[in-house]
Amino acid sequence: MKQYISPEKCACGKVHSASVKDVVTGSGAVRRLPESIRSLGGQKAFLLADHNTDRAAGCTVCRVLDEAGIPWSRYLFAGEIAPDEASVGSACMHFDKSCGIIVGIGSGVINDISKILSNLTGLPFIIVATAPSMDGYASATSSMERDGLKISLPSRCADIIIGDTDIVKNAPMHMLRSGIGDMIAKYVSITEWRISHIITGEYYCEEVASLVRKALKKCVDNAEGFTRREDAAVEAVFDGLVLGGLAMSYAGVSRPASGIEHYFSHVWDMRALTFGTPSDLHGIQCGMASLIAARLYEKVKQITPDREKALRYVEQFDLESWHDQLRTFLGKSADTMIELEHREGKYNKQTHPARLDLIISHWDEILSVIDEELPSAEELHSLLTLLGMPTTPEEIGIDKECARMAFRATKDIRDKYVLSRLAWDLGILDELCDAI
Repeated sequence: MKQYISPEKCACGKVHSASVKDVVTGSGAVRRLPESIRSLGGQKAFLLADHNTDRAAGCTVCRVLDEAGIPWSRYLFAGEIAPDEASVGSACMHFDKSCGIIVGIGSGVINDISKILSNLTGLPFIIVATAPSMDGYASATSSMERDGLKISLPSRCADIIIGDTDIVKNAPMHMLRSGIGDMIAKYVSITEWRISHIITGEYYCEEVASLVRKALKKCVDNAEGFTRREDAAVEAVFDGLVLGGLAMSYAGVSRPASGIEHYFSHVWDMRALTFGTPSDLHGIQCGMASLIAARLYEKVKQITPDREKALRYVEQFDLESWHDQLRTFLGKSADTMIELEHREGKYNKQTHPARLDLIISHWDEILSVIDEELPSAEELHSLLTLLGMPTTPEEIGIDKECARMAFRATKDIRDKYVLSRLAWDLGILDELCDAI
Protein backbone atom coordinates (compact mmCIF):
# COMPACT_ATOMS: atom_id res chain seq x y z
CA MET A 1 0.00 0.00 0.00
CA LYS A 2 1.10 3.56 -0.65
CA GLN A 3 2.81 5.09 2.39
CA TYR A 4 0.83 8.23 3.19
CA ILE A 5 3.13 9.06 6.07
CA SER A 6 6.72 8.15 6.95
CA PRO A 7 7.09 4.93 8.94
CA GLU A 8 9.95 6.60 10.80
CA LYS A 9 9.45 8.32 14.14
CA CYS A 10 7.49 11.52 13.57
CA ALA A 11 8.22 14.93 15.06
CA CYS A 12 5.12 14.39 17.22
CA GLY A 13 6.95 11.55 18.97
CA LYS A 14 4.95 8.68 17.48
CA VAL A 15 5.77 6.05 14.90
CA HIS A 16 2.64 6.18 12.77
CA SER A 17 1.19 2.92 11.55
CA ALA A 18 -2.08 1.47 10.30
CA SER A 19 -3.15 -2.14 9.94
CA VAL A 20 -4.69 -1.66 6.47
CA LYS A 21 -2.51 -3.64 4.08
CA ASP A 22 -3.88 -2.37 0.77
CA VAL A 23 -6.42 0.04 -0.71
CA VAL A 24 -7.61 -0.96 -4.19
CA THR A 25 -9.53 1.74 -6.06
CA GLY A 26 -10.48 2.68 -9.59
CA SER A 27 -12.66 1.30 -12.36
CA GLY A 28 -12.99 -2.50 -12.18
CA ALA A 29 -11.24 -2.75 -8.79
CA VAL A 30 -13.59 -5.50 -7.61
CA ARG A 31 -11.96 -7.88 -10.12
CA ARG A 32 -8.91 -7.87 -7.87
CA LEU A 33 -10.86 -9.42 -5.00
CA PRO A 34 -9.61 -13.02 -5.63
CA GLU A 35 -6.02 -11.77 -5.66
CA SER A 36 -6.67 -9.89 -2.41
CA ILE A 37 -8.21 -12.95 -0.74
CA ARG A 38 -5.25 -15.12 -1.69
CA SER A 39 -2.78 -12.51 -0.48
CA LEU A 40 -4.31 -12.87 2.99
CA GLY A 41 -4.21 -16.67 2.89
CA GLY A 42 -7.95 -16.96 2.49
CA GLN A 43 -9.62 -19.94 0.83
CA LYS A 44 -13.37 -19.98 1.48
CA ALA A 45 -14.93 -16.54 1.97
CA PHE A 46 -17.82 -15.58 4.25
CA LEU A 47 -19.78 -12.80 2.53
CA LEU A 48 -21.81 -10.37 4.63
CA ALA A 49 -24.30 -8.02 2.95
CA ASP A 50 -27.87 -6.79 2.99
CA HIS A 51 -30.33 -6.91 0.11
CA ASN A 52 -29.44 -3.40 -1.08
CA THR A 53 -25.68 -3.92 -1.06
CA ASP A 54 -26.15 -7.36 -2.58
CA ARG A 55 -27.87 -5.74 -5.55
CA ALA A 56 -25.19 -3.04 -5.77
CA ALA A 57 -22.15 -5.33 -5.66
CA GLY A 58 -22.94 -8.73 -4.12
CA CYS A 59 -23.89 -10.45 -7.33
CA THR A 60 -20.71 -9.14 -8.98
CA VAL A 61 -18.61 -10.35 -6.06
CA CYS A 62 -20.14 -13.84 -6.25
CA ARG A 63 -19.51 -14.01 -9.99
CA VAL A 64 -15.90 -12.86 -9.62
CA LEU A 65 -15.25 -15.47 -6.92
CA ASP A 66 -16.93 -18.24 -8.93
CA GLU A 67 -14.79 -17.40 -11.97
CA ALA A 68 -11.68 -17.52 -9.78
CA GLY A 69 -12.67 -20.86 -8.22
CA ILE A 70 -12.92 -19.42 -4.69
CA PRO A 71 -15.76 -21.00 -2.65
CA TRP A 72 -17.99 -18.78 -0.55
CA SER A 73 -20.82 -18.76 1.94
CA ARG A 74 -23.16 -15.82 2.39
CA TYR A 75 -25.45 -14.18 4.92
CA LEU A 76 -27.85 -11.44 3.82
CA PHE A 77 -29.49 -9.32 6.48
CA ALA A 78 -33.25 -9.13 6.01
CA GLY A 79 -34.75 -5.65 5.84
CA GLU A 80 -33.12 -2.55 7.25
CA ILE A 81 -30.29 -3.22 9.68
CA ALA A 82 -29.25 -1.14 12.66
CA PRO A 83 -25.74 -0.92 14.10
CA ASP A 84 -26.69 -2.58 17.36
CA GLU A 85 -26.38 -5.70 19.50
CA ALA A 86 -29.09 -7.57 17.57
CA SER A 87 -27.39 -7.15 14.20
CA VAL A 88 -23.98 -8.18 15.54
CA GLY A 89 -25.59 -11.22 17.18
CA SER A 90 -27.32 -12.15 13.94
CA ALA A 91 -24.06 -11.98 11.98
CA CYS A 92 -22.31 -14.13 14.57
CA MET A 93 -25.08 -16.73 14.65
CA HIS A 94 -25.06 -17.09 10.86
CA PHE A 95 -21.27 -17.18 10.53
CA ASP A 96 -19.97 -20.20 8.63
CA LYS A 97 -17.03 -21.62 10.59
CA SER A 98 -15.66 -23.36 7.52
CA CYS A 99 -14.72 -19.92 6.10
CA GLY A 100 -11.26 -18.47 6.59
CA ILE A 101 -11.84 -14.86 5.55
CA ILE A 102 -14.64 -12.29 5.90
CA VAL A 103 -15.73 -10.14 2.96
CA GLY A 104 -18.11 -7.33 3.83
CA ILE A 105 -20.12 -5.90 0.94
CA GLY A 106 -21.55 -2.51 1.82
CA SER A 107 -20.72 0.74 3.54
CA GLY A 108 -21.40 2.05 7.07
CA VAL A 109 -23.34 -0.57 9.01
CA ILE A 110 -22.10 -3.61 7.06
CA ASN A 111 -18.52 -2.37 7.44
CA ASP A 112 -18.91 -1.82 11.19
CA ILE A 113 -20.49 -5.23 11.81
CA SER A 114 -17.92 -6.97 9.62
CA LYS A 115 -15.11 -5.36 11.61
CA ILE A 116 -16.59 -6.64 14.86
CA LEU A 117 -17.05 -10.14 13.41
CA SER A 118 -13.46 -10.12 12.17
CA ASN A 119 -12.27 -9.03 15.61
CA LEU A 120 -14.27 -11.77 17.34
CA THR A 121 -13.18 -14.56 14.98
CA GLY A 122 -9.60 -13.40 14.46
CA LEU A 123 -10.05 -13.79 10.68
CA PRO A 124 -8.79 -11.34 8.05
CA PHE A 125 -11.35 -8.96 6.60
CA ILE A 126 -11.87 -7.29 3.23
CA ILE A 127 -14.49 -4.62 2.63
CA VAL A 128 -15.94 -4.17 -0.85
CA ALA A 129 -17.39 -0.67 -0.64
CA THR A 130 -20.74 0.12 -2.20
CA ALA A 131 -20.83 3.86 -1.40
CA PRO A 132 -18.40 6.67 -0.51
CA SER A 133 -20.68 7.54 2.37
CA MET A 134 -18.55 7.65 5.56
CA ASP A 135 -14.95 7.57 6.80
CA GLY A 136 -15.04 4.31 8.75
CA TYR A 137 -13.57 2.05 6.07
CA ALA A 138 -10.04 2.35 7.45
CA SER A 139 -10.76 2.96 11.12
CA ALA A 140 -10.20 0.41 13.88
CA THR A 141 -13.51 1.20 15.57
CA SER A 142 -17.14 0.51 14.82
CA SER A 143 -19.80 3.19 15.25
CA MET A 144 -22.47 1.31 17.15
CA GLU A 145 -25.50 1.73 19.38
CA ARG A 146 -24.98 -0.05 22.68
CA ASP A 147 -27.50 0.25 25.51
CA GLY A 148 -29.06 3.13 23.62
CA LEU A 149 -25.83 5.15 23.46
CA LYS A 150 -23.90 5.91 20.30
CA ILE A 151 -20.35 4.68 20.87
CA SER A 152 -17.13 3.99 18.97
CA LEU A 153 -16.52 0.35 19.79
CA PRO A 154 -12.92 -0.92 19.44
CA SER A 155 -12.98 -3.52 16.70
CA ARG A 156 -10.60 -4.07 13.80
CA CYS A 157 -9.49 -2.39 10.61
CA ALA A 158 -10.15 -3.97 7.26
CA ASP A 159 -7.01 -5.63 5.93
CA ILE A 160 -7.89 -4.59 2.39
CA ILE A 161 -10.34 -1.94 1.17
CA ILE A 162 -11.76 -2.23 -2.34
CA GLY A 163 -13.48 0.81 -3.79
CA ASP A 164 -14.56 0.13 -7.35
CA THR A 165 -15.48 3.47 -8.91
CA ASP A 166 -17.97 1.77 -11.22
CA ILE A 167 -19.85 0.60 -8.12
CA VAL A 168 -19.51 3.44 -5.62
CA LYS A 169 -20.34 6.24 -8.07
CA ASN A 170 -23.75 4.63 -8.67
CA ALA A 171 -24.74 4.72 -5.00
CA PRO A 172 -27.86 6.76 -4.23
CA MET A 173 -27.02 10.47 -4.40
CA HIS A 174 -28.07 10.87 -0.77
CA MET A 175 -25.27 8.45 0.22
CA LEU A 176 -22.79 10.25 -2.01
CA ARG A 177 -23.69 13.51 -0.29
CA SER A 178 -23.25 11.81 3.06
CA GLY A 179 -19.68 10.96 2.13
CA ILE A 180 -18.69 14.46 1.16
CA GLY A 181 -20.52 15.74 4.24
CA ASP A 182 -18.27 13.53 6.37
CA MET A 183 -15.27 15.07 4.60
CA ILE A 184 -16.53 18.64 5.12
CA ALA A 185 -16.60 17.80 8.84
CA LYS A 186 -12.80 17.67 8.80
CA TYR A 187 -12.66 21.48 8.77
CA VAL A 188 -14.09 21.47 12.29
CA SER A 189 -12.27 18.37 13.53
CA ILE A 190 -8.81 19.74 12.73
CA THR A 191 -9.74 23.13 14.21
CA GLU A 192 -10.84 21.57 17.47
CA TRP A 193 -7.89 19.18 17.61
CA ARG A 194 -5.54 22.16 17.50
CA ILE A 195 -7.58 24.17 20.02
CA SER A 196 -7.66 21.24 22.44
CA HIS A 197 -3.89 20.87 22.05
CA ILE A 198 -3.53 24.49 23.18
CA ILE A 199 -5.98 24.30 26.08
CA THR A 200 -5.68 20.75 27.43
CA GLY A 201 -2.27 19.72 26.11
CA GLU A 202 -3.88 16.92 24.14
CA TYR A 203 -1.60 15.14 21.69
CA TYR A 204 -1.53 16.69 18.22
CA CYS A 205 0.35 15.78 15.03
CA GLU A 206 0.78 18.31 12.23
CA GLU A 207 1.79 15.60 9.76
CA VAL A 208 -1.48 13.74 10.24
CA ALA A 209 -3.51 16.96 10.16
CA SER A 210 -1.80 17.99 6.93
CA LEU A 211 -2.79 14.70 5.25
CA VAL A 212 -6.42 15.30 6.14
CA ARG A 213 -6.31 18.93 4.94
CA LYS A 214 -4.93 17.91 1.53
CA ALA A 215 -7.57 15.22 1.09
CA LEU A 216 -10.31 17.67 2.08
CA LYS A 217 -9.06 20.28 -0.38
CA LYS A 218 -9.12 17.75 -3.21
CA CYS A 219 -12.73 16.86 -2.37
CA VAL A 220 -13.84 20.50 -2.27
CA ASP A 221 -11.98 21.31 -5.49
CA ASN A 222 -13.93 18.51 -7.20
CA ALA A 223 -17.30 19.34 -5.60
CA GLU A 224 -19.00 20.39 -8.83
CA GLY A 225 -17.90 17.20 -10.61
CA PHE A 226 -19.11 15.21 -7.64
CA THR A 227 -22.67 16.35 -8.29
CA ARG A 228 -22.33 14.81 -11.78
CA ARG A 229 -20.85 11.55 -10.41
CA GLU A 230 -17.60 12.13 -12.30
CA ASP A 231 -15.06 9.38 -11.66
CA ALA A 232 -12.26 11.69 -10.52
CA ALA A 233 -14.52 13.51 -8.07
CA VAL A 234 -16.01 10.33 -6.61
CA GLU A 235 -12.54 8.82 -6.27
CA ALA A 236 -11.34 11.98 -4.50
CA VAL A 237 -14.09 11.63 -1.90
CA PHE A 238 -13.64 7.88 -1.46
CA ASP A 239 -9.86 8.26 -1.11
CA GLY A 240 -10.39 11.14 1.32
CA LEU A 241 -12.73 9.05 3.46
CA VAL A 242 -10.25 6.17 3.53
CA LEU A 243 -7.47 8.59 4.44
CA GLY A 244 -9.63 9.97 7.24
CA GLY A 245 -9.79 6.49 8.74
CA LEU A 246 -6.07 5.98 8.27
CA ALA A 247 -5.42 9.34 9.94
CA MET A 248 -7.28 8.14 13.02
CA SER A 249 -5.12 5.01 13.06
CA TYR A 250 -1.95 7.02 12.56
CA ALA A 251 -2.86 9.36 15.42
CA GLY A 252 -4.34 6.68 17.66
CA VAL A 253 -7.35 8.95 18.32
CA SER A 254 -10.45 10.01 16.39
CA ARG A 255 -9.46 13.69 16.51
CA PRO A 256 -8.30 14.03 12.87
CA ALA A 257 -11.75 13.11 11.60
CA SER A 258 -14.38 14.16 14.13
CA GLY A 259 -15.30 17.04 16.40
CA ILE A 260 -18.45 18.70 17.63
CA GLU A 261 -20.15 18.24 14.26
CA HIS A 262 -20.01 14.47 14.79
CA TYR A 263 -21.41 14.91 18.29
CA PHE A 264 -24.42 16.79 16.94
CA SER A 265 -25.02 13.79 14.69
CA HIS A 266 -24.61 11.33 17.57
CA VAL A 267 -27.11 13.25 19.71
CA TRP A 268 -29.71 13.32 16.95
CA ASP A 269 -29.18 9.59 16.35
CA MET A 270 -29.65 8.84 20.05
CA ARG A 271 -32.90 10.81 20.15
CA ALA A 272 -34.11 9.01 17.04
CA LEU A 273 -33.30 5.67 18.63
CA THR A 274 -35.11 6.50 21.89
CA PHE A 275 -38.01 8.68 20.78
CA GLY A 276 -38.39 8.01 17.05
CA THR A 277 -37.56 11.64 16.22
CA PRO A 278 -36.20 12.59 12.76
CA SER A 279 -32.60 11.91 11.81
CA ASP A 280 -30.63 11.53 8.61
CA LEU A 281 -27.49 9.82 7.34
CA HIS A 282 -24.48 10.49 9.53
CA GLY A 283 -22.54 12.44 6.89
CA ILE A 284 -25.56 14.54 5.97
CA GLN A 285 -25.92 15.54 9.62
CA CYS A 286 -22.18 16.15 9.98
CA GLY A 287 -22.08 18.42 6.93
CA MET A 288 -24.97 20.53 8.15
CA ALA A 289 -23.60 20.56 11.73
CA SER A 290 -20.26 21.78 10.36
CA LEU A 291 -22.07 24.87 9.11
CA ILE A 292 -23.64 25.37 12.55
CA ALA A 293 -20.19 25.07 14.12
CA ALA A 294 -18.68 27.54 11.64
CA ARG A 295 -21.36 30.11 12.49
CA LEU A 296 -20.81 29.62 16.22
CA TYR A 297 -17.05 29.94 15.87
CA GLU A 298 -17.64 33.26 14.11
CA LYS A 299 -19.56 34.34 17.22
CA VAL A 300 -16.66 33.19 19.40
CA LYS A 301 -14.27 35.34 17.38
CA GLN A 302 -16.34 38.41 18.24
CA ILE A 303 -16.04 38.08 22.00
CA THR A 304 -13.36 39.12 24.45
CA PRO A 305 -13.02 36.57 27.26
CA ASP A 306 -14.39 37.91 30.54
CA ARG A 307 -12.82 36.06 33.47
CA GLU A 308 -15.28 37.21 36.12
CA LYS A 309 -18.28 36.42 33.93
CA ALA A 310 -16.94 32.92 33.24
CA LEU A 311 -16.23 32.23 36.91
CA ARG A 312 -19.75 33.36 37.89
CA TYR A 313 -21.32 31.19 35.19
CA VAL A 314 -19.47 28.05 36.29
CA GLU A 315 -20.06 28.74 39.98
CA GLN A 316 -23.83 29.04 39.35
CA PHE A 317 -23.94 25.96 37.08
CA ASP A 318 -26.26 23.33 38.61
CA LEU A 319 -24.99 19.92 37.53
CA GLU A 320 -27.93 17.97 38.95
CA SER A 321 -30.41 20.22 37.16
CA TRP A 322 -28.47 19.77 33.93
CA HIS A 323 -28.50 16.00 34.34
CA ASP A 324 -32.29 16.12 34.74
CA GLN A 325 -32.54 18.09 31.48
CA LEU A 326 -30.24 15.58 29.78
CA ARG A 327 -32.40 12.65 30.89
CA THR A 328 -35.51 14.37 29.55
CA PHE A 329 -33.80 15.13 26.25
CA LEU A 330 -32.06 11.81 25.61
CA GLY A 331 -33.87 9.25 27.72
CA LYS A 332 -31.97 6.23 29.01
CA SER A 333 -28.79 7.02 27.03
CA ALA A 334 -28.30 10.08 29.25
CA ASP A 335 -27.52 7.81 32.20
CA THR A 336 -24.48 6.42 30.40
CA MET A 337 -23.26 9.95 29.66
CA ILE A 338 -23.80 10.99 33.27
CA GLU A 339 -21.84 7.98 34.47
CA LEU A 340 -18.99 8.97 32.15
CA GLU A 341 -18.99 12.46 33.67
CA HIS A 342 -18.48 11.00 37.15
CA ARG A 343 -15.18 9.55 35.88
CA GLU A 344 -14.12 12.44 33.64
CA GLY A 345 -14.94 15.48 35.80
CA LYS A 346 -15.56 17.91 32.95
CA TYR A 347 -17.64 20.11 35.25
CA ASN A 348 -15.16 20.19 38.12
CA LYS A 349 -15.37 23.75 39.45
CA GLN A 350 -11.96 23.51 41.16
CA THR A 351 -10.05 22.81 37.92
CA HIS A 352 -11.95 25.40 35.86
CA PRO A 353 -10.07 28.59 36.90
CA ALA A 354 -6.66 27.29 35.79
CA ARG A 355 -8.08 26.15 32.44
CA LEU A 356 -9.83 29.49 31.99
CA ASP A 357 -6.61 31.39 32.65
CA LEU A 358 -4.87 29.27 30.03
CA ILE A 359 -7.64 30.02 27.51
CA ILE A 360 -7.39 33.75 28.15
CA SER A 361 -3.59 33.80 27.91
CA HIS A 362 -3.70 31.92 24.58
CA TRP A 363 -6.77 33.66 23.16
CA ASP A 364 -4.97 35.21 20.18
CA GLU A 365 -3.51 31.83 19.29
CA ILE A 366 -6.95 30.19 19.49
CA LEU A 367 -8.41 32.87 17.19
CA SER A 368 -5.57 32.30 14.73
CA VAL A 369 -6.35 28.59 14.60
CA ILE A 370 -10.00 29.32 13.82
CA ASP A 371 -8.98 31.73 11.05
CA GLU A 372 -6.46 29.29 9.56
CA GLU A 373 -8.59 26.17 9.58
CA LEU A 374 -12.23 27.14 9.15
CA PRO A 375 -13.76 28.59 6.00
CA SER A 376 -16.39 31.25 6.58
CA ALA A 377 -19.95 30.18 7.26
CA GLU A 378 -20.90 31.86 4.00
CA GLU A 379 -18.39 29.73 2.08
CA LEU A 380 -19.61 26.54 3.74
CA HIS A 381 -23.22 27.48 3.04
CA SER A 382 -22.39 27.95 -0.66
CA LEU A 383 -20.59 24.59 -0.77
CA LEU A 384 -23.47 22.69 0.84
CA THR A 385 -25.95 24.42 -1.46
CA LEU A 386 -23.88 23.46 -4.52
CA LEU A 387 -23.94 19.85 -3.34
CA GLY A 388 -27.70 19.92 -2.73
CA MET A 389 -27.28 19.30 1.00
CA PRO A 390 -29.34 20.69 3.88
CA THR A 391 -28.04 23.87 5.51
CA THR A 392 -30.43 24.05 8.49
CA PRO A 393 -31.61 21.48 11.05
CA GLU A 394 -35.23 22.17 10.03
CA GLU A 395 -34.52 20.67 6.59
CA ILE A 396 -34.01 17.26 8.20
CA GLY A 397 -36.92 17.64 10.61
CA ILE A 398 -35.05 19.01 13.64
CA ASP A 399 -36.45 22.19 15.17
CA LYS A 400 -34.31 25.00 16.56
CA GLU A 401 -34.91 24.15 20.20
CA CYS A 402 -33.79 20.57 19.59
CA ALA A 403 -30.68 21.83 17.77
CA ARG A 404 -29.89 24.18 20.66
CA MET A 405 -30.31 21.44 23.23
CA ALA A 406 -28.17 19.12 21.09
CA PHE A 407 -25.41 21.74 21.20
CA ARG A 408 -25.57 21.73 25.00
CA ALA A 409 -25.48 17.92 25.05
CA THR A 410 -22.45 17.62 22.77
CA LYS A 411 -20.17 18.48 25.68
CA ASP A 412 -21.33 15.35 27.53
CA ILE A 413 -20.89 12.61 24.95
CA ARG A 414 -17.20 11.88 25.49
CA ASP A 415 -14.14 13.40 27.11
CA LYS A 416 -13.18 15.39 24.04
CA TYR A 417 -12.65 19.13 24.23
CA VAL A 418 -15.00 20.68 21.65
CA LEU A 419 -16.69 24.04 21.07
CA SER A 420 -19.47 23.48 23.61
CA ARG A 421 -16.91 22.82 26.34
CA LEU A 422 -14.99 25.95 25.38
CA ALA A 423 -18.28 27.88 25.57
CA TRP A 424 -18.99 26.45 29.04
CA ASP A 425 -15.50 27.41 30.21
CA LEU A 426 -15.99 30.96 28.90
CA GLY A 427 -19.50 31.28 30.34
CA ILE A 428 -21.02 31.92 26.90
CA LEU A 429 -22.87 28.64 26.36
CA ASP A 430 -26.29 30.28 26.58
CA GLU A 431 -25.31 33.02 24.13
CA LEU A 432 -24.10 30.53 21.55
CA CYS A 433 -27.25 28.42 21.97
CA ASP A 434 -29.34 31.49 21.20
CA ALA A 435 -27.31 32.03 18.01
CA ILE A 436 -28.32 28.64 16.54
